[in-house]
Amino acid sequence: MNSTLVETVSINYEDFNESFLTCGTCLCMYDGSEHTPKLLPCSHTVCLHCLTRIAASQTRDTGTFRCPICRELITIPRGGVAALPPSFLVNQLLDLMSRQRRDVIPKCSTHNNQELLFCETCDTVFCTICTGGSHNPSLTTNVDSASTSNCEHTIIPFSIAIKRISEILLYKANQCISKLTEAQENVNSELQRLDCATQKCLASLDEAFNDISTLLERRKMELASAISVASETKRKVLDEQMFLIQAEKEKVEKECEGLQYQVEVRNITQRISSLSTKLDSVSALREPRENAFLSCDLASEATLQRLDAVLASVGRVRTTTTFPSLSTIQIKEKCSVNLEATAFISTVDYHGNTRSTGGDPITVELLRADQSDVSCQLVPTNMEARVIDLEDGTYHVKFRPTAPGRYALKASVLDRQIRDSPLFIDVCPHNNPVRLYGCRGSGKDEFLQPVAAAIDSYTGMMYILDTGNSRIKVLSPDLRFICHLENEALSDRSCTGIAVSSYIGETSDKIDNIPWLAVVNWRSKMITRLNREGEVVASFSHPSFQEPTDLAIDPSYGHILVADNGPCCIFVFDTNGKLLFQVGKKGNQPGCFNLISSVTVGPGGEIIVADSRIQVFSAKGDFLQEIYAEGKGNGRYGGVAVDSDGIIVASRTEKTKHFIQVFKMSDGTLLNTIDSHDSRLKRPCGLATTCDKHVIVVDLGNDCIKKYRYW
Repeated sequence: MNSTLVETVSINYEDFNESFLTCGTCLCMYDGSEHTPKLLPCSHTVCLHCLTRIAASQTRDTGTFRCPICRELITIPRGGVAALPPSFLVNQLLDLMSRQRRDVIPKCSTHNNQELLFCETCDTVFCTICTGGSHNPSLTTNVDSASTSNCEHTIIPFSIAIKRISEILLYKANQCISKLTEAQENVNSELQRLDCATQKCLASLDEAFNDISTLLERRKMELASAISVASETKRKVLDEQMFLIQAEKEKVEKECEGLQYQVEVRNITQRISSLSTKLDSVSALREPRENAFLSCDLASEATLQRLDAVLASVGRVRTTTTFPSLSTIQIKEKCSVNLEATAFISTVDYHGNTRSTGGDPITVELLRADQSDVSCQLVPTNMEARVIDLEDGTYHVKFRPTAPGRYALKASVLDRQIRDSPLFIDVCPHNNPVRLYGCRGSGKDEFLQPVAAAIDSYTGMMYILDTGNSRIKVLSPDLRFICHLENEALSDRSCTGIAVSSYIGETSDKIDNIPWLAVVNWRSKMITRLNREGEVVASFSHPSFQEPTDLAIDPSYGHILVADNGPCCIFVFDTNGKLLFQVGKKGNQPGCFNLISSVTVGPGGEIIVADSRIQVFSAKGDFLQEIYAEGKGNGRYGGVAVDSDGIIVASRTEKTKHFIQVFKMSDGTLLNTIDSHDSRLKRPCGLATTCDKHVIVVDLGNDCIKKYRYW
């Protein structure tokens, strides 16, 4: 076996005792009585005798003293310095040295002059003579030769190994103590935060119930005031009656004075007549003109029960068992610039059980990660990240990156970062389709010159005008084939526009009370209404038609808007085909058109028309604005659609470039550009938006349709 003998310096016995077994304060050897080694929280060892003396001179009723070696402040435990933990490492060394010879170099018990060696590879103590030149003969083919092994061993004197192991043990012990101290500080910090949160909740509780007490006291004062006012009103009436009674009484007494001295019968008769008259009027004063009834109708039992229920809902104590370091954050989809992304946070408790309630104080921050070869620096951004509580222990974090690159999403619960935070996210500069359907041909899943698309807002069904095959292909919301609609109105490969109506008319006309489709045939100049099975239910034309190419349906009134490139205008008809008014004319001025590509209707009835630009008109045909005027150039728009939030999506072609633009209709701001980098568009034309911010794009040049997220 090949062995490597590492030459080391043997330690001196006295040096070893002085370094490890002697108190650094009194320089006395540690023992098991007066000079018992004690381990301080700062990891230094001092004998009990010195600690007793130092503590007696420094405490002064403070309960602390300073370590004589590092001067760190030490708190005396409840049992005094004698309760400090013993230095187990020093005690082990004392036990070890008590069993060894005074010569610190361990020797073989059989060969007294042979020093013991230690193999670090095998973790074995051995004597070279006892092992015949090897400490592990089973690993060799010749025990007399140490050079025939396939293993390389590192061998050092056993005395040095003891010192190394002791140092490693002390190092590991210090590491454990350091981590335990850190854990202790963290728990103490959380306890302090708990005390602060408790005091804050109690203060809020006092404030809330003080407000309630104020309201109750105010109501009490209002009722007391009402009782006083009612009582005073009644008292005033009764006092006035008492005054009248007293006045009448005095008059009667005055008239009766001296009657016994009257001798004239006429005077007596007159007074009797006067008193008889007064007696009738006095009788009216016998009954109180006001009553003493005064009652305060307080809360009934039912009212008190309702009040009790209201008070029960005034507040509630919320707590959480969420353990941040076990909770997770992840993102499940690829992020693209200007598109809203969603990260998912799942919370669990200390035992790893998934939580089922929400309400956790979660804070998030979106940072820009500047990547370098050495480190990754996180830079704050002005982009907002908002948290949506799903009330089931999970949370959605919504954010919209406005530039490509690498980002970091930091998430914390209870001011402590959760696992996987910060979450690094790569934002792609390109917006590629999330789904692609169809290819060139006439089969079930094939197209030939598709030009337009429409979506039923209620069912999500998609209707693709497959002009080259003279049919309408019906697809499910997830782009699965359902059926084909075919009839004479779609023949001659001449239909160029399609729309879906959910308008229900108020007339008794049967066709006004069912949902319907409408298509325009530029060759026959006919507008045809179809039911959902593709059957013709009505059709009309108009003498003014020259080259009708596209149409749209107003969802509020069922008006049919037809784009005609002959007069370059929009004709607006009612559901029966009666012309109502005309929008625009040929020209380049605002409100005029030149080769209209597409027309659609906004959520407020706005008429939106695309040619080389996009213009918006009111529902009555008045010009309102031109969208994104700075985008003028040699390009043209192929299709235009608008969603319920007023976001306009339009396909545009500029020389050999084809892309989709997204605008905000209210102010014409360009929100996003879809470049479809990995699936190039070729002559995009008709568009239709879904309720979940996706757009269906008819790619005429590739004979397919593509689905994109646009916002």
